[in-house]
Amino acid sequence: MRPDAEFSKVAELVDAFQGMLEWKWDARFETALAEFAVQDKDKILAILERFLISRWDPSNIQDAPESVRKTVGRLGGMMAGQFLLLSSLDSETVLFCAWWPWGNGLKISIRLAPLAAETLAEPAMSSRIAEFKNCFQI
Repeated sequence: MRPDAEFSKVAELVDAFQGMLEWKWDARFETALAEFAVQDKDKILAILERFLISRWDPSNIQDAPESVRKTVGRLGGMMAGQFLLLSSLDSETVLFCAWWPWGNGLKISIRLAPLAAETLAEPAMSSRIAEFKNCFQI
């Protein structure tokens, strides 16, 4: 899939959250980051699940493709209540969302970013990240 077609899905996702979430760039993990109150989790998750089709959590992460397991490792691992949502694994750039509830039970953080195919060279990935950030206007 061409990058502009893949990122049109990201733009649709961002539009679906218009007025609900405020995005910022998390340089530590190179992801778009939003935080929201736990009482909004059902409506946020419903929107995410319209765009992201697979779910990986502590019970099934060992069966995930290596690139997914590497992403979870890069994010610091996965604990109970946390999960990763992914778009189709058939495209060169896969979108992932890490769902991380806070320990205090009051908020949830979501982090979204492209998950590069193992063969994607660094300059191409940097370009994808720039396109991705542009979608979020961050």
